[in-house]
Amino acid sequence: MTVILFDDSARDNLLPLTFTRPVALLRVGILTIAEKWAKHLGSDTAFLTVAYLQEKYPYHQSAGSLFINGSVCPDEHLIEAIQSLETGEALHASDVLLAVRGAEALSGVPNIDLEGFKLISYSRNFTRIFYPEHIFLNNEQEIVRDFKLLTHNRTSAPLSSTNTVLGDQIFAEEGAEAECSTFNTLKGPIYLGRNSGVWEGSMVRGAFALCEGAQLKMGTRIYSKTTIGPYCRIGGEVNNAVIMGNSSKGHDGYLGNSVIGEWCNLGADTNNSNLKNNYASVKLWDYSNETYRDTALQFCGLIMGDHSKCSINTMFNTGTVVGVSSNIFGAGFPDHFVPDFSWGGTAGCAEYRLDKAIQTTERVFARREKNLDQVEKNILSAIFELTKHYRNIKN
Repeated sequence: MTVILFDDSARDNLLPLTFTRPVALLRVGILTIAEKWAKHLGSDTAFLTVAYLQEKYPYHQSAGSLFINGSVCPDEHLIEAIQSLETGEALHASDVLLAVRGAEALSGVPNIDLEGFKLISYSRNFTRIFYPEHIFLNNEQEIVRDFKLLTHNRTSAPLSSTNTVLGDQIFAEEGAEAECSTFNTLKGPIYLGRNSGVWEGSMVRGAFALCEGAQLKMGTRIYSKTTIGPYCRIGGEVNNAVIMGNSSKGHDGYLGNSVIGEWCNLGADTNNSNLKNNYASVKLWDYSNETYRDTALQFCGLIMGDHSKCSINTMFNTGTVVGVSSNIFGAGFPDHFVPDFSWGGTAGCAEYRLDKAIQTTERVFARREKNLDQVEKNILSAIFELTKHYRNIKN
């Protein structure tokens, strides 16, 4: 059986990260939300999302299809409740639909019609990724959960004796390499994915996940609650951040309390602030309301959508949101909101022409021996049109 993970109202709150993917393909912990459900349920997954993404993520349903809210992370109690659903039953918690068995209820996003379904209330706490900051706030918990899921009854691949390991919560997949580095697992587990690499002189404190094919360059400093997604290359100092995958922060500079999408590049000595000088709570740009939302957090850094880049020595203010496919350069601090497909910096931003943005993305993909196909181009074109009016908003 294929489980269909559906987007709900969380999708709009999670922009710009969800312009380019269904909610369930967000990475929090070691795995994406979809990978978590797939492993727990022993099932394939598909996605019910907005129309312009559906071509890339097609799905098929049957009368007894199981739909699960893509913004919700699995835990043992929630899994049990969902697996117990019969056709025609829907599990909900207050105003959040958690799961439904039966194809008639869901015909698109956000079309949910539960008339005729038996509603079953769920009263336990659960983890829902509803705002971008929820990714780094829940990352430690999800690393711990995923670590147990992935390593249960398995033996770690050996690591070189040149490393120093504190504690015993470290697991290396086949092909993972590390030399002359320090791993502190006393406060949380450390996971080294398949064919990942930790170069000499790196210092890592758990909880931490280095996913498949990712690399830490020489002398990298990693603090806890951090995930480096697949095929990223990272240097400098990183604290409580999640980098989705295929992105680079190859040089010195600080990244903290942040979420970075895929195919991003942070130039040398790029830094973000994660704490305001007056220690006040941080506000983040909210796409839905087109204003700044108070996160009630004292520590909150940078949220960056897929395909965005910044030049050397870029400085990001506390609580900066950068949209999809933006190119940031120049001295000083950019605005707290850099709209999607923007080109520029403190002196002002122009619209990043779609054809030029696609050309850059093609070059980036080619470096990783990937092809930017027409489906991907169509997605970028759709996002370009959807975000036009944001580029006219004055911060």
